Amino acid sequence: MPKITFIGAGSTVFARNLLGDILSFPELADSTISLHDIDEERLRTTEIVAHKIAATLDVRPTIEATTDRRVALDGADYAISMFQVAGYKPGTVIDFEIPRRYGLRQTIADTLGIGGIMRGLRTIPVLLEMCRDMEELCPDVTFLNYVNPMAMNCWAISRASKINTVGLCHSVQGTAKGLARDIGVPIGEINYLCAGINHLAFYLRFERKTKDGVQDLYPLIRQVVEEGRVPNWNRVRYEMLTRLGYFVTESSEHFSEYVPWFIKRDHLDLIERFNIPLDEYIRRCEAQIKAWELMQEELENPGSLSEESLREALRTTDVTPAIVEHLVRTFEDIDKVTISGEYAPPIIHSMETGTLRVVYGNVPNRGLIDNLPQDCIVEVPCVVDKNGVQPTRIGSLPPHLAALMQTNINVQALTVEAALTQKREYIYHAAMLDPHTAAELDLDQIWNLVDDLIEAHGDWLPAYHCAGSL
Repeated sequence: MPKITFIGAGSTVFARNLLGDILSFPELADSTISLHDIDEERLRTTEIVAHKIAATLDVRPTIEATTDRRVALDGADYAISMFQVAGYKPGTVIDFEIPRRYGLRQTIADTLGIGGIMRGLRTIPVLLEMCRDMEELCPDVTFLNYVNPMAMNCWAISRASKINTVGLCHSVQGTAKGLARDIGVPIGEINYLCAGINHLAFYLRFERKTKDGVQDLYPLIRQVVEEGRVPNWNRVRYEMLTRLGYFVTESSEHFSEYVPWFIKRDHLDLIERFNIPLDEYIRRCEAQIKAWELMQEELENPGSLSEESLREALRTTDVTPAIVEHLVRTFEDIDKVTISGEYAPPIIHSMETGTLRVVYGNVPNRGLIDNLPQDCIVEVPCVVDKNGVQPTRIGSLPPHLAALMQTNINVQALTVEAALTQKREYIYHAAMLDPHTAAELDLDQIWNLVDDLIEAHGDWLPAYHCAGSL
Protein backbone atom coordinates (compact mmCIF):
# COMPACT_ATOMS: atom_id res chain seq x y z
CA MET A 1 0.00 0.00 0.00
CA PRO A 2 1.32 3.48 -0.82
CA LYS A 3 2.46 6.08 1.67
CA ILE A 4 0.68 9.38 1.01
CA THR A 5 2.09 12.44 2.77
CA PHE A 6 0.07 15.62 3.35
CA ILE A 7 2.31 18.68 3.77
CA GLY A 8 0.31 21.47 5.38
CA ALA A 9 -2.27 19.05 6.73
CA GLY A 10 -3.47 21.73 9.13
CA SER A 11 -5.60 22.94 6.22
CA THR A 12 -8.23 20.69 7.74
CA VAL A 13 -11.13 21.19 5.35
CA PHE A 14 -9.02 20.68 2.23
CA ALA A 15 -7.26 17.70 3.80
CA ARG A 16 -10.67 16.30 4.72
CA ASN A 17 -11.81 16.51 1.10
CA LEU A 18 -8.74 14.72 -0.22
CA LEU A 19 -8.79 12.07 2.51
CA GLY A 20 -12.43 11.26 1.82
CA ASP A 21 -11.71 10.84 -1.88
CA ILE A 22 -8.57 8.75 -1.34
CA LEU A 23 -10.04 6.39 1.24
CA SER A 24 -13.21 5.92 -0.83
CA PHE A 25 -11.13 3.90 -3.31
CA PRO A 26 -10.99 0.29 -2.01
CA GLU A 27 -7.51 -0.10 -3.50
CA LEU A 28 -6.26 2.84 -1.37
CA ALA A 29 -8.20 2.15 1.82
CA ASP A 30 -5.18 0.53 3.54
CA SER A 31 -2.75 3.31 2.61
CA THR A 32 -0.41 4.94 5.07
CA ILE A 33 -1.56 8.54 5.54
CA SER A 34 1.18 10.75 6.96
CA LEU A 35 -0.08 14.14 8.11
CA HIS A 36 2.45 16.94 8.57
CA ASP A 37 2.07 20.53 9.74
CA ILE A 38 4.16 22.93 11.79
CA ASP A 39 1.06 23.94 13.79
CA GLU A 40 0.51 21.19 16.38
CA GLU A 41 -3.01 22.29 17.23
CA ARG A 42 -4.29 22.31 13.67
CA LEU A 43 -2.47 19.07 12.96
CA ARG A 44 -4.23 17.40 15.89
CA THR A 45 -7.59 18.54 14.57
CA THR A 46 -6.91 17.12 11.11
CA GLU A 47 -5.82 13.84 12.70
CA ILE A 48 -9.19 13.68 14.49
CA VAL A 49 -10.99 14.32 11.20
CA ALA A 50 -8.91 11.66 9.41
CA HIS A 51 -9.94 9.03 11.95
CA LYS A 52 -13.58 10.11 11.70
CA ILE A 53 -13.50 9.72 7.92
CA ALA A 54 -11.90 6.28 8.19
CA ALA A 55 -14.60 5.23 10.66
CA THR A 56 -17.36 6.60 8.41
CA LEU A 57 -16.02 4.58 5.48
CA ASP A 58 -15.27 1.56 7.69
CA VAL A 59 -11.68 1.37 6.43
CA ARG A 60 -8.42 1.00 8.31
CA PRO A 61 -5.60 3.08 6.89
CA THR A 62 -2.49 3.73 8.92
CA ILE A 63 -2.80 7.34 10.05
CA GLU A 64 0.21 9.14 11.50
CA ALA A 65 0.74 12.78 12.36
CA THR A 66 4.06 14.55 12.84
CA THR A 67 5.50 18.06 12.96
CA ASP A 68 8.74 16.67 11.51
CA ARG A 69 8.62 17.09 7.75
CA ARG A 70 11.44 14.65 7.13
CA VAL A 71 9.68 11.92 9.06
CA ALA A 72 6.50 12.55 7.05
CA LEU A 73 8.37 12.42 3.72
CA ASP A 74 10.59 9.43 4.48
CA GLY A 75 9.62 6.69 2.03
CA ALA A 76 6.60 8.58 0.64
CA ASP A 77 5.17 7.43 -2.68
CA TYR A 78 3.03 10.56 -3.05
CA ALA A 79 3.33 13.97 -1.41
CA ILE A 80 0.54 16.54 -1.51
CA SER A 81 1.28 20.16 -0.56
CA MET A 82 -1.40 22.55 0.72
CA PHE A 83 0.30 25.16 2.89
CA GLN A 84 0.68 28.93 2.97
CA VAL A 85 4.02 30.39 4.01
CA ALA A 86 3.54 33.18 6.60
CA GLY A 87 -0.17 32.38 6.79
CA TYR A 88 -2.92 34.96 6.86
CA LYS A 89 -0.94 36.98 9.39
CA PRO A 90 1.51 38.36 8.59
CA GLY A 91 1.68 37.10 4.97
CA THR A 92 -1.70 37.91 3.46
CA VAL A 93 -2.16 41.06 5.54
CA ILE A 94 1.18 42.46 4.34
CA ASP A 95 0.33 41.63 0.72
CA PHE A 96 -2.87 43.67 0.93
CA GLU A 97 -2.16 46.49 3.39
CA ILE A 98 1.08 47.90 1.98
CA PRO A 99 -0.11 48.04 -1.67
CA ARG A 100 -3.33 49.68 -0.44
CA ARG A 101 -1.25 52.59 0.92
CA TYR A 102 -0.18 53.25 -2.66
CA GLY A 103 -3.76 53.08 -3.93
CA LEU A 104 -3.24 49.58 -5.35
CA ARG A 105 -6.27 47.41 -4.54
CA GLN A 106 -6.47 43.65 -5.02
CA THR A 107 -9.09 40.92 -4.74
CA ILE A 108 -7.28 37.62 -3.99
CA ALA A 109 -3.56 38.40 -4.45
CA ASP A 110 -2.32 34.80 -4.54
CA THR A 111 -1.45 34.19 -8.19
CA LEU A 112 -0.29 37.35 -9.94
CA GLY A 113 -0.10 41.03 -9.10
CA ILE A 114 2.19 42.35 -6.41
CA GLY A 115 0.53 40.01 -3.89
CA GLY A 116 1.21 37.00 -6.07
CA ILE A 117 4.83 38.08 -6.57
CA MET A 118 5.48 38.36 -2.84
CA ARG A 119 3.64 35.14 -2.08
CA GLY A 120 5.83 33.38 -4.64
CA LEU A 121 9.03 34.84 -3.21
CA ARG A 122 8.30 33.58 0.29
CA THR A 123 6.98 30.20 -0.90
CA ILE A 124 9.55 29.07 -3.46
CA PRO A 125 12.45 28.74 -0.97
CA VAL A 126 10.32 26.54 1.28
CA LEU A 127 9.21 24.36 -1.62
CA LEU A 128 12.81 23.90 -2.75
CA GLU A 129 13.83 22.90 0.78
CA MET A 130 11.06 20.31 0.70
CA CYS A 131 12.23 19.05 -2.68
CA ARG A 132 15.76 18.63 -1.34
CA ASP A 133 14.30 16.53 1.48
CA MET A 134 12.40 14.47 -1.10
CA GLU A 135 15.49 13.97 -3.24
CA GLU A 136 17.14 12.41 -0.20
CA LEU A 137 14.21 10.57 1.44
CA CYS A 138 11.83 9.64 -1.40
CA PRO A 139 13.46 10.42 -4.76
CA ASP A 140 10.80 8.53 -6.75
CA VAL A 141 7.88 10.38 -5.14
CA THR A 142 5.15 11.99 -7.21
CA PHE A 143 4.74 15.51 -5.84
CA LEU A 144 1.21 16.89 -6.26
CA ASN A 145 1.34 20.62 -5.56
CA TYR A 146 -1.74 22.67 -4.70
CA VAL A 147 0.16 25.69 -3.35
CA ASN A 148 -0.24 29.06 -5.08
CA PRO A 149 1.10 30.90 -6.97
CA MET A 150 0.90 27.65 -8.93
CA ALA A 151 2.82 28.53 -12.10
CA MET A 152 5.64 30.34 -10.29
CA ASN A 153 6.08 27.56 -7.75
CA CYS A 154 6.08 24.74 -10.28
CA TRP A 155 8.39 26.65 -12.64
CA ALA A 156 10.94 27.13 -9.85
CA ILE A 157 10.76 23.45 -8.91
CA SER A 158 11.20 22.36 -12.53
CA ARG A 159 14.36 24.48 -12.78
CA ALA A 160 15.91 23.67 -9.41
CA SER A 161 14.83 20.11 -8.60
CA LYS A 162 14.52 16.70 -10.21
CA ILE A 163 11.42 15.75 -8.23
CA ASN A 164 8.53 14.65 -10.46
CA THR A 165 6.02 17.46 -9.85
CA VAL A 166 2.53 18.21 -11.13
CA GLY A 167 0.59 21.32 -10.13
CA LEU A 168 -3.11 20.77 -9.45
CA CYS A 169 -6.03 23.17 -9.32
CA HIS A 170 -9.81 22.80 -9.47
CA SER A 171 -10.55 25.75 -11.74
CA VAL A 172 -10.86 23.77 -14.99
CA GLN A 173 -13.36 21.19 -13.76
CA GLY A 174 -15.04 23.65 -11.40
CA THR A 175 -15.71 26.25 -14.09
CA ALA A 176 -16.93 23.57 -16.49
CA LYS A 177 -19.57 22.58 -13.93
CA GLY A 178 -20.57 26.22 -13.49
CA LEU A 179 -20.94 26.72 -17.23
CA ALA A 180 -23.01 23.55 -17.43
CA ARG A 181 -25.42 25.02 -14.86
CA ASP A 182 -25.57 28.34 -16.70
CA ILE A 183 -26.57 26.71 -20.00
CA GLY A 184 -28.74 23.96 -18.53
CA VAL A 185 -26.77 21.01 -19.90
CA PRO A 186 -25.76 18.15 -17.55
CA ILE A 187 -22.01 18.17 -17.00
CA GLY A 188 -21.89 14.44 -17.70
CA GLU A 189 -22.89 15.11 -21.30
CA ILE A 190 -20.22 17.73 -21.91
CA ASN A 191 -16.81 17.23 -23.45
CA TYR A 192 -14.29 20.05 -23.39
CA LEU A 193 -10.70 20.84 -24.30
CA CYS A 194 -8.99 23.47 -22.20
CA ALA A 195 -5.42 24.82 -22.29
CA GLY A 196 -3.28 27.76 -21.24
CA ILE A 197 -1.65 28.66 -17.94
CA ASN A 198 -3.03 28.18 -14.46
CA HIS A 199 -5.96 30.51 -13.75
CA LEU A 200 -5.67 31.83 -17.31
CA ALA A 201 -6.59 28.81 -19.39
CA PHE A 202 -9.46 28.86 -21.89
CA TYR A 203 -11.96 26.29 -23.14
CA LEU A 204 -10.94 25.78 -26.75
CA ARG A 205 -13.89 23.42 -27.23
CA PHE A 206 -17.04 23.05 -25.16
CA GLU A 207 -19.42 20.57 -26.78
CA ARG A 208 -21.54 17.45 -26.49
CA LYS A 209 -22.41 14.51 -28.71
CA THR A 210 -25.95 14.28 -30.04
CA LYS A 211 -27.70 11.87 -32.37
CA ASP A 212 -26.94 14.32 -35.17
CA GLY A 213 -23.24 14.64 -34.37
CA VAL A 214 -21.24 17.03 -32.16
CA GLN A 215 -23.00 20.14 -30.84
CA ASP A 216 -20.88 23.21 -30.15
CA LEU A 217 -22.13 24.59 -26.81
CA TYR A 218 -20.48 28.01 -27.12
CA PRO A 219 -23.65 29.48 -28.71
CA LEU A 220 -25.54 28.53 -25.53
CA ILE A 221 -22.87 30.19 -23.40
CA ARG A 222 -23.08 33.40 -25.46
CA GLN A 223 -26.84 33.22 -25.10
CA VAL A 224 -26.42 33.72 -21.34
CA VAL A 225 -25.07 37.20 -22.13
CA GLU A 226 -27.64 37.95 -24.82
CA GLU A 227 -30.53 37.05 -22.52
CA GLY A 228 -29.17 39.00 -19.54
CA ARG A 229 -28.67 35.89 -17.41
CA VAL A 230 -25.05 36.52 -16.39
CA PRO A 231 -24.63 35.66 -12.70
CA ASN A 232 -23.88 38.75 -10.62
CA TRP A 233 -20.60 37.28 -9.36
CA ASN A 234 -19.39 36.34 -12.85
CA ARG A 235 -19.63 39.54 -14.85
CA VAL A 236 -15.91 39.86 -15.58
CA ARG A 237 -15.56 36.46 -17.20
CA TYR A 238 -18.64 36.86 -19.36
CA GLU A 239 -17.38 40.29 -20.43
CA MET A 240 -14.12 38.66 -21.49
CA LEU A 241 -16.06 36.03 -23.42
CA THR A 242 -17.60 38.81 -25.50
CA ARG A 243 -14.17 40.36 -26.10
CA LEU A 244 -12.07 37.23 -26.67
CA GLY A 245 -14.55 34.64 -27.90
CA TYR A 246 -13.45 32.05 -25.33
CA PHE A 247 -14.33 31.44 -21.67
CA VAL A 248 -11.57 31.61 -19.05
CA THR A 249 -11.19 29.08 -16.25
CA GLU A 250 -10.58 31.13 -13.13
CA SER A 251 -13.17 33.20 -11.29
CA SER A 252 -14.06 36.80 -12.03
CA GLU A 253 -12.52 38.08 -8.80
CA HIS A 254 -9.23 36.38 -9.70
CA PHE A 255 -9.22 37.37 -13.36
CA SER A 256 -9.92 41.04 -12.64
CA GLU A 257 -6.46 41.42 -11.07
CA TYR A 258 -4.55 39.63 -13.85
CA VAL A 259 -5.32 42.37 -16.40
CA PRO A 260 -5.28 46.20 -16.46
CA TRP A 261 -8.93 46.76 -17.38
CA PHE A 262 -11.17 46.33 -14.36
CA ILE A 263 -9.64 47.61 -11.10
CA LYS A 264 -8.92 51.31 -11.49
CA ARG A 265 -9.00 53.82 -8.64
CA ASP A 266 -10.01 56.63 -11.04
CA HIS A 267 -12.85 54.57 -12.50
CA LEU A 268 -14.82 53.30 -9.53
CA ASP A 269 -17.79 52.81 -11.82
CA LEU A 270 -16.00 49.75 -13.19
CA ILE A 271 -15.87 48.20 -9.72
CA GLU A 272 -19.63 48.55 -9.40
CA ARG A 273 -20.44 47.66 -13.01
CA PHE A 274 -18.49 44.39 -12.87
CA ASN A 275 -19.20 43.67 -9.19
CA ILE A 276 -15.52 43.30 -8.31
CA PRO A 277 -15.02 42.31 -4.65
CA LEU A 278 -11.96 44.30 -3.56
CA ASP A 279 -10.10 42.83 -0.56
CA GLU A 280 -12.16 39.67 -0.98
CA TYR A 281 -9.46 37.31 0.28
CA ILE A 282 -9.06 39.29 3.48
CA ARG A 283 -12.77 38.96 4.24
CA ARG A 284 -12.75 35.25 3.42
CA CYS A 285 -9.76 34.64 5.67
CA GLU A 286 -11.35 36.47 8.59
CA ALA A 287 -14.54 34.46 8.19
CA GLN A 288 -12.68 31.17 7.80
CA ILE A 289 -10.57 31.84 10.88
CA LYS A 290 -13.66 32.53 12.96
CA ALA A 291 -15.44 29.48 11.59
CA TRP A 292 -12.33 27.38 12.09
CA GLU A 293 -12.07 28.30 15.78
CA LEU A 294 -15.67 27.23 16.35
CA MET A 295 -15.40 24.05 14.28
CA GLN A 296 -12.18 23.05 16.03
CA GLU A 297 -13.96 23.22 19.39
CA GLU A 298 -16.83 21.15 17.99
CA LEU A 299 -14.47 18.46 16.68
CA GLU A 300 -12.69 18.14 20.00
CA ASN A 301 -15.85 18.56 22.11
CA PRO A 302 -18.80 17.27 20.05
CA GLY A 303 -22.05 19.13 20.65
CA SER A 304 -20.44 22.46 21.56
CA LEU A 305 -21.39 24.22 18.30
CA SER A 306 -24.74 24.72 16.63
CA GLU A 307 -25.45 25.94 13.12
CA GLU A 308 -27.13 29.04 14.52
CA SER A 309 -24.14 29.97 16.70
CA LEU A 310 -21.89 29.62 13.66
CA ARG A 311 -24.16 31.83 11.56
CA GLU A 312 -24.26 34.41 14.35
CA ALA A 313 -20.46 34.50 14.55
CA LEU A 314 -20.11 34.89 10.78
CA ARG A 315 -22.54 37.84 10.65
CA THR A 316 -19.75 40.07 11.96
CA THR A 317 -17.23 39.22 9.21
CA ASP A 318 -18.63 41.14 6.20
CA VAL A 319 -18.55 38.19 3.82
CA THR A 320 -21.17 37.49 1.19
CA PRO A 321 -24.15 35.26 2.00
CA ALA A 322 -22.71 32.68 -0.42
CA ILE A 323 -19.50 32.42 1.64
CA VAL A 324 -21.53 32.12 4.85
CA GLU A 325 -23.54 29.25 3.35
CA HIS A 326 -20.35 27.57 2.15
CA LEU A 327 -18.81 27.72 5.63
CA VAL A 328 -22.01 26.46 7.24
CA ARG A 329 -22.15 23.53 4.83
CA THR A 330 -18.49 22.82 5.60
CA PHE A 331 -19.33 22.67 9.31
CA GLU A 332 -22.27 20.35 8.70
CA ASP A 333 -20.19 18.04 6.49
CA ILE A 334 -16.87 18.13 8.36
CA ASP A 335 -16.85 14.39 9.14
CA LYS A 336 -18.93 13.31 6.15
CA VAL A 337 -17.57 11.89 2.92
CA THR A 338 -18.55 13.40 -0.42
CA ILE A 339 -16.42 13.18 -3.55
CA SER A 340 -14.73 16.55 -3.97
CA GLY A 341 -13.64 16.28 -7.61
CA GLU A 342 -10.05 17.25 -6.79
CA TYR A 343 -7.48 15.62 -9.06
CA ALA A 344 -4.90 14.28 -6.56
CA PRO A 345 -6.92 11.24 -5.37
CA PRO A 346 -7.76 9.86 -8.85
CA ILE A 347 -4.17 10.47 -9.95
CA ILE A 348 -2.93 8.32 -7.08
CA HIS A 349 -5.56 5.68 -7.81
CA SER A 350 -4.67 5.57 -11.52
CA MET A 351 -0.97 5.29 -10.83
CA GLU A 352 -1.57 2.47 -8.37
CA THR A 353 -4.13 0.52 -10.40
CA GLY A 354 -3.51 1.46 -14.02
CA THR A 355 -7.02 2.88 -14.42
CA LEU A 356 -6.88 5.28 -17.37
CA ARG A 357 -8.01 8.84 -16.64
CA VAL A 358 -7.62 12.34 -18.02
CA VAL A 359 -6.94 15.21 -15.62
CA TYR A 360 -5.69 18.77 -16.05
CA GLY A 361 -2.21 19.37 -14.71
CA ASN A 362 0.33 22.17 -14.56
CA VAL A 363 3.58 21.01 -16.13
CA PRO A 364 6.60 22.46 -17.96
CA ASN A 365 5.90 23.45 -21.56
CA ARG A 366 8.11 21.00 -23.38
CA GLY A 367 6.61 20.92 -26.85
CA LEU A 368 3.02 21.14 -25.53
CA ILE A 369 1.92 24.65 -26.57
CA ASP A 370 3.84 26.06 -29.52
CA ASN A 371 3.17 29.77 -29.05
CA LEU A 372 4.03 29.96 -25.34
CA PRO A 373 7.63 29.96 -24.07
CA GLN A 374 9.33 26.61 -23.70
CA ASP A 375 9.64 25.46 -20.06
CA CYS A 376 7.06 27.90 -18.70
CA ILE A 377 4.32 26.12 -16.75
CA VAL A 378 1.21 25.34 -18.79
CA GLU A 379 -2.10 23.79 -17.83
CA VAL A 380 -3.09 21.02 -20.24
CA PRO A 381 -4.98 17.72 -20.27
CA CYS A 382 -2.87 14.83 -19.00
CA VAL A 383 -3.37 11.09 -19.34
CA VAL A 384 -2.78 9.17 -16.10
CA ASP A 385 -2.09 5.45 -15.65
CA LYS A 386 0.69 3.32 -14.15
CA ASN A 387 3.17 5.33 -16.21
CA GLY A 388 2.28 8.47 -14.28
CA VAL A 389 0.95 11.83 -15.41
CA GLN A 390 1.56 12.28 -19.14
CA PRO A 391 0.79 15.71 -20.65
CA THR A 392 -0.80 15.91 -24.09
CA ARG A 393 0.30 18.18 -26.91
CA ILE A 394 -2.04 21.06 -27.78
CA GLY A 395 -0.20 22.81 -30.62
CA SER A 396 -0.83 26.54 -31.03
CA LEU A 397 -3.40 28.52 -29.09
CA PRO A 398 -5.43 31.30 -30.73
CA PRO A 399 -2.83 34.10 -30.98
CA HIS A 400 -4.73 36.65 -28.91
CA LEU A 401 -5.09 34.17 -26.03
CA ALA A 402 -1.38 33.36 -26.14
CA ALA A 403 -0.59 37.10 -26.14
CA LEU A 404 -2.74 37.65 -23.06
CA MET A 405 -1.09 34.73 -21.26
CA GLN A 406 2.34 36.10 -22.14
CA THR A 407 1.65 39.23 -20.06
CA ASN A 408 1.27 36.96 -17.03
CA ILE A 409 4.16 34.66 -17.96
CA ASN A 410 6.49 37.68 -18.01
CA VAL A 411 5.73 38.31 -14.34
CA GLN A 412 6.05 34.63 -13.46
CA ALA A 413 9.42 34.32 -15.20
CA LEU A 414 10.93 37.33 -13.46
CA THR A 415 9.63 36.30 -10.05
CA VAL A 416 11.13 32.83 -10.48
CA GLU A 417 14.40 34.42 -11.59
CA ALA A 418 14.40 36.57 -8.46
CA ALA A 419 13.73 33.59 -6.22
CA LEU A 420 16.46 31.45 -7.78
CA THR A 421 19.16 34.15 -8.05
CA GLN A 422 18.15 36.34 -5.08
CA LYS A 423 18.73 39.40 -7.24
CA ARG A 424 16.52 42.24 -6.11
CA GLU A 425 16.22 43.89 -9.53
CA TYR A 426 14.14 41.01 -10.85
CA ILE A 427 11.49 41.77 -8.21
CA TYR A 428 11.30 45.38 -9.42
CA HIS A 429 11.06 44.21 -13.01
CA ALA A 430 8.35 41.66 -12.22
CA ALA A 431 6.28 44.38 -10.54
CA MET A 432 6.92 46.81 -13.41
CA LEU A 433 5.58 44.31 -15.93
CA ASP A 434 2.60 43.19 -13.88
CA PRO A 435 -0.49 44.32 -15.82
CA HIS A 436 -2.55 45.56 -12.86
CA THR A 437 0.34 47.16 -10.96
CA ALA A 438 1.61 48.96 -14.06
CA ALA A 439 -1.87 50.28 -14.83
CA GLU A 440 -2.16 51.92 -11.41
CA LEU A 441 1.33 53.04 -10.32
CA ASP A 442 4.26 54.94 -11.82
CA LEU A 443 7.82 53.61 -11.74
CA ASP A 444 8.88 55.37 -8.55
CA GLN A 445 5.78 54.10 -6.78
CA ILE A 446 6.41 50.54 -7.98
CA TRP A 447 10.01 50.51 -6.78
CA ASN A 448 9.12 52.08 -3.44
CA LEU A 449 6.29 49.59 -3.01
CA VAL A 450 8.67 46.67 -3.61
CA ASP A 451 11.13 48.12 -1.09
CA ASP A 452 8.38 48.49 1.52
CA LEU A 453 7.13 44.96 0.95
CA ILE A 454 10.58 43.42 1.22
CA GLU A 455 11.22 45.31 4.45
CA ALA A 456 7.85 44.31 5.90
CA HIS A 457 8.48 40.64 5.14
CA GLY A 458 11.68 40.60 7.17
CA ASP A 459 12.91 37.06 7.77
CA TRP A 460 10.08 35.56 5.72
CA LEU A 461 12.27 36.30 2.68
CA PRO A 462 15.93 35.48 2.03
CA ALA A 463 18.32 38.39 1.59
CA TYR A 464 18.08 39.95 -1.87
CA HIS A 465 20.95 41.92 -3.39
CA CYS A 466 21.26 44.30 -6.32
CA ALA A 467 23.71 43.83 -9.17
CA GLY A 468 25.33 46.38 -11.47
CA SER A 469 24.02 49.94 -11.33
CA LEU A 470 21.00 48.84 -9.33
